[in-house]
Amino acid sequence: MAIKDNLRALRDQPLIGPIARKLMGEPEPLVTVVRLTGVIGGQSTPLSPSLTLASCAADLEAAFTNSQAKAVAIAINSPGGSPVQSALITKRVRALAKEHEKPVFTFIEDVGASGGYMLALAGDEIYADENSVVGSIGVVSAGFGFKKLIDKVGVERRIYTAGTSKAMLDPFQEENPKDVAHLKKLQEEVHESFKQMVRDHRGDKLSASEDELFNGAFWTGATARTLGLIDGLGDMRAVMQEKFGDKTKLKLVHVSGGLFRRNKNAAEVGAPAAAATASPSAAAMMAGEAANLVETGLAALEARAHWNRFGL
Repeated sequence: MAIKDNLRALRDQPLIGPIARKLMGEPEPLVTVVRLTGVIGGQSTPLSPSLTLASCAADLEAAFTNSQAKAVAIAINSPGGSPVQSALITKRVRALAKEHEKPVFTFIEDVGASGGYMLALAGDEIYADENSVVGSIGVVSAGFGFKKLIDKVGVERRIYTAGTSKAMLDPFQEENPKDVAHLKKLQEEVHESFKQMVRDHRGDKLSASEDELFNGAFWTGATARTLGLIDGLGDMRAVMQEKFGDKTKLKLVHVSGGLFRRNKNAAEVGAPAAAATASPSAAAMMAGEAANLVETGLAALEARAHWNRFGL
């Protein structure tokens, strides 16, 4: 009894405390952390790696299967992107939380908008900084029309299809009202799915009308809290220590491999085809590299445009 009393007296000491708690069988509270950062879905390039279920599944699995973890915290910094990948990641988090009976806390950093906010819905509780960008519960499709440009430079567009709608929304043809109506119908279906996810996950916490919440607008974290879109303001460390004690440790989980691992599959897919062909000429190699650079640059610009919408 005297030994236990001595250990109990030492448990809160800064240096010997952790050892005393371990000897008493009281490990320090642990929260595993997963970071979800970047544009969701789309083309992944070295300049703009995309966030998909495939790119984060291993991290999520490792975070939830840690038997010592009392909870899982997810840091989110994303302007959105693919609604499909956003939903897949959110559903995977909820499935793992149910399977391993662990609470989930999501933390929005600079921005959790559109698909980024959908990711935040995976949390039992959602937190943000007072100046975070939160919301944008809507659907957007953007592009360019080049019909007048090719007419001006004297280029003739030739396209052949099997199926009357196969070339729908071709940017080199005149815009067809029927095509636009079809696109807007698809957007409405995706939007309704998004709205239902918010209803299911936030429920009675929502304090504003659906017309205000679901029109695609975005707000600061402070306003989002009053609207019921998030539960509170605060950073991950402070909130987790408040929940589980001052000695709570945060352990970042990152087993997915990073930038080059994310693009590994694309490289492996191309490898057999390259091996089966004759050695390319220097000119062909240079042309391929140039094309890759252009493609990478365009993807990076597209990703940059996602962030720019929110002033970032």
